[in-house]
Amino acid sequence: MHKEIIVKMNKTFEESVFIQDGVEYWMARDLQALLDYAEWRNFLQVIDKAKIACVKSGQNITDHFVDVNKMVRLGSESERKIDDIMVTRYACYLIAQNGDPRKEQIAFAQSYFAIQTHKQELLEKRIALVERIRAREKLADTESELSGIAYERGVDGQGFARLRSKGDQALFGGHTTLEMKKKLRLPEKRPLADFLPTITIKAKDLAAEITGFNTKKNDLRGEELITSEHVKNNKDVRQLLGKSGIRPEELPPEEDIRKMQRKLNSENKKLLKGPAKQNKK
Repeated sequence: MHKEIIVKMNKTFEESVFIQDGVEYWMARDLQALLDYAEWRNFLQVIDKAKIACVKSGQNITDHFVDVNKMVRLGSESERKIDDIMVTRYACYLIAQNGDPRKEQIAFAQSYFAIQTHKQELLEKRIALVERIRAREKLADTESELSGIAYERGVDGQGFARLRSKGDQALFGGHTTLEMKKKLRLPEKRPLADFLPTITIKAKDLAAEITGFNTKKNDLRGEELITSEHVKNNKDVRQLLGKSGIRPEELPPEEDIRKMQRKLNSENKKLLKGPAKQNKK
């Protein structure tokens, strides 16, 4: 396929996209023309195959294919209502994969939507990673502040370690910090939170925030009282998660957050170097 044709098709596909509430979509009737299908009924057969593929991939059809009606103007200046379908970028990818590969437009669309869908997946993963890193940093700050509050009220370093472990035991349904590390097969000398999913990190942070707040508000003093407060708050947070069917001890571990942080920093450096190199030319 010549470069000029690729550039032209790319421009045509991008100009056909609509955006609603931050979600990109195409109209199936427009896509029919873009993919060189003369008959709507023939194109519907391709869409049906794409819907089957959508279900097999574990997605909901209604999240990617939305039936709509629209008015079209006829040659006699009259209007007629016709059926149409709003399709997401992922739906377009599935349609292209199930289209006639002999068509030049289909060949282009298969690569175009595959790349764009992959970019979307990478973006979503990157955003989720950044959120997890920020949650971990926030937890570290909260626990540091709580440690200072506890120290001012008679709790030393070892006492705070016991306090935090008992809080974990309340949050993880009776499993201590060490037991959770063994359960998840994590390094004993690494913080448990470095391998927890974002939802659990935020749960720990919320419990610690409440403990710090109530410790100052009620002027709690001594390891026993502050630990009791922390255990209660972790139990309350666990109960809240339970209402949504979330059991923290049953969630699988995530990749080492330190490793992911280094990877993210490396990617950021590469992005910063790119434009600099271009400017030197």
